Amino acid sequence: MTMNIGRMKVAELAFLLLSFLGASVSGKVFQTLSHLKPQHRDAVQSAAVQDLLYRLIGDRAAEFQVSVNNSLAAPDGLETYELRSVGAGKVAVVGSTGVAAATGCYNYLKYFCGCHISWSGVQLQVPSPLPRVPYTITVKTPNRFRYYQNVCTSSYSFVWWDWARWEKEIDWMALNGINMPLAFTGQEAIWQRVFLTLGLNQSEIDDFFTGPAFLAWGRMGNIHTFGGPLSANWMQKQLSLQNKIVERMRSLGMITVLPAFAGHIPQGLLRVFPKVNVTRLGGWANFNCTYSCSYLLDPEDPLFQKIGGLFMTEMIREFGTDHIYNADTFNEMTPTSSDPAYLSAVSKAIFKSMYNVDPGAIWLMQGWLFVNNPSFWKPEQIQALLLGAPIGKMIVLDLAAENSPIYQKTKSFYGQPFIWCMLHNFGGNHGLYGKVDTINTGPFEAMSFKESTMVGTGLTPEGIEQNDMIYELMNEIGWRSSPLNLTDWISGYSTRRYGQRNLNAVTAWQLLLTSVYNCTQDWKDHNHSPLVRRPSLRMNIDVCYNDSYLFKAWKYMYLAAPSLSKSSTFLYDLVDVTREVMQQLVTVYYLDIKTAYESEDLEKLMTAGGVLVYDLLSDFNDLLSSQPQFLLGKWLDDASKMAVTEKEASLYDMNARNQITLWGPTGNILDYANKQFGGLVQDYYAERWSLFLWCLIESLNTEIPFHQDKFNQAVSIVEKEFIYNGKKYSTTPTGDTLDIVKNIFIKYHPENVKDNNYLKLKMPYSYMKKHKFL
Repeated sequence: MTMNIGRMKVAELAFLLLSFLGASVSGKVFQTLSHLKPQHRDAVQSAAVQDLLYRLIGDRAAEFQVSVNNSLAAPDGLETYELRSVGAGKVAVVGSTGVAAATGCYNYLKYFCGCHISWSGVQLQVPSPLPRVPYTITVKTPNRFRYYQNVCTSSYSFVWWDWARWEKEIDWMALNGINMPLAFTGQEAIWQRVFLTLGLNQSEIDDFFTGPAFLAWGRMGNIHTFGGPLSANWMQKQLSLQNKIVERMRSLGMITVLPAFAGHIPQGLLRVFPKVNVTRLGGWANFNCTYSCSYLLDPEDPLFQKIGGLFMTEMIREFGTDHIYNADTFNEMTPTSSDPAYLSAVSKAIFKSMYNVDPGAIWLMQGWLFVNNPSFWKPEQIQALLLGAPIGKMIVLDLAAENSPIYQKTKSFYGQPFIWCMLHNFGGNHGLYGKVDTINTGPFEAMSFKESTMVGTGLTPEGIEQNDMIYELMNEIGWRSSPLNLTDWISGYSTRRYGQRNLNAVTAWQLLLTSVYNCTQDWKDHNHSPLVRRPSLRMNIDVCYNDSYLFKAWKYMYLAAPSLSKSSTFLYDLVDVTREVMQQLVTVYYLDIKTAYESEDLEKLMTAGGVLVYDLLSDFNDLLSSQPQFLLGKWLDDASKMAVTEKEASLYDMNARNQITLWGPTGNILDYANKQFGGLVQDYYAERWSLFLWCLIESLNTEIPFHQDKFNQAVSIVEKEFIYNGKKYSTTPTGDTLDIVKNIFIKYHPENVKDNNYLKLKMPYSYMKKHKFL
């Protein structure tokens, strides 16, 4: 099979090869981290990578000679791979670890075969015979670690995954060079053993754990109980799943990050140990003490080390260890004291509980607390917390370095090694977004920072399966020693992703690169579009880009459709770009609704509101329902498949629905984890907008001012009804994507509206004025 991309010119090939190379740039070498390395033998890792290739490309994997040789690593432990052609039509890939070898395989597939692998789909037209590597290529990563996951990802994205989905994700990690993933699944089963040993009864344990969709925040002490209890079935399945996860990760040469004790305890322990010394933290994120206000053990209380030791011992017995552990005590919660001595004592106690069981323990801590609460975390408090562990025995994740780097303000975390991370996404929201310039240069600036202690790069999104391009870019940066030429890179990305070079598609991606993916402001990708927020007359409508570029990109994607209609990745992107456009159109109609109401123009209010609710949102729902990645039914069905009883299935359904809507019993973090799913637009967002429109019309008819508080009370009933409506949603796409997009494009693209008087009548005044049709 051959690709429709034509023969590469020698100069172009040379450019691609040279793009891998360059002088190594690295920060301080920490001997304290030298023992963090693959546990499995080279032969085991070699076999694991070969198996990965068979899962990926079937029998064509036999054309790759994959081997792992740890002596290939640089003296400073930096991972390395080599590519060369051997024999007739075969390629040899040698890596210092399984991850390095897998990365070499993917880079060969990308840059010699024009292939592409992403969350939304793959393009694997592997040429036959395999293209020749003209000379041996040696690539060395500039840093020790490529980290992956936010503690929240386990709930926003992984919560309903089975082994088949996990296997794909671990393959993706290895192919993209990730060697240090978080491995948090199944820990509640270990905690239950510990709590039973300490004398708690099952009801007290059940009261401590949250439901599946909220476990990430239970683990950090933010909340408890809500969405639970966890069943014995859940415990057993997750425990079995975790054993498979860590074994596969390690077989590929990854260093797994396991959990540790951060100090939060169940209320039931106060019954068993009535003299225990605890403090109670405040409520988190609009939760009261019914589901929040966790108990934190005093670091000097002997029970701290006992609990921490029991958990570490039992966890290592069950899962083994790679000697690195995560614990976050004050995530989005203010400590009860700002005394540096107290903060230092807390971190000393946490590290001691790791070290007493595993003398090789390294503590991995998220640095989000310093971003989230800068008024509390002043230099003295930060330094006290960080230096409670010995220098080099803690790694700090500079969690949102593409937006709010902390290393610059803390002299490289006061000497502790850190990882430069791209957070990018909050709540698993849908929405095109990125900061490509910062991603392309930020890690190299951090490496060259005075007395830099940077030891790696990382991906730390709260939710995944969105914006594939940004993550592909960041993964490549983790193996580079200098920035990319983004214009050239995005052109190649488009060609690989769709399996052929299409000028319209390339032009669309160039436009997206300079607009939605180049937000130069201090902007965080937390989607606050009026579409996905509770309606009001005071909504945030800001975006970080000029949406005229978005409309132009949409046009070029539409023009590319006839040639690329067989590409699953193109169809996904076509829907995603159209989705972004329609999200912006919701804002346009919202502005006209607001203007019409404030000017008391009932006719314009009813026209704009009617088109939004009954036309645009209906088209929007049809669009999303045409692609499998945008289905509410899939999210809910995955949840139900984890259950073995109807009662358990009902609980998981509530967890899944609540997380993406109310996020709490009373809308405590309303719409934080908003999604744009077919089914959700129709039965949740459209219902809210319909009620909002009705209230505004009623206000004008009765001459009684609109009251937001009264509307909130009424709409909360609608929101809660969705949680418990019991409706089954399709798990398979409906409708033809190309036909649906064509219909939407004809109805809403500015150029089509300009030439159609009927469409002009339906378009909001603000839209017409903006696009100069008036």
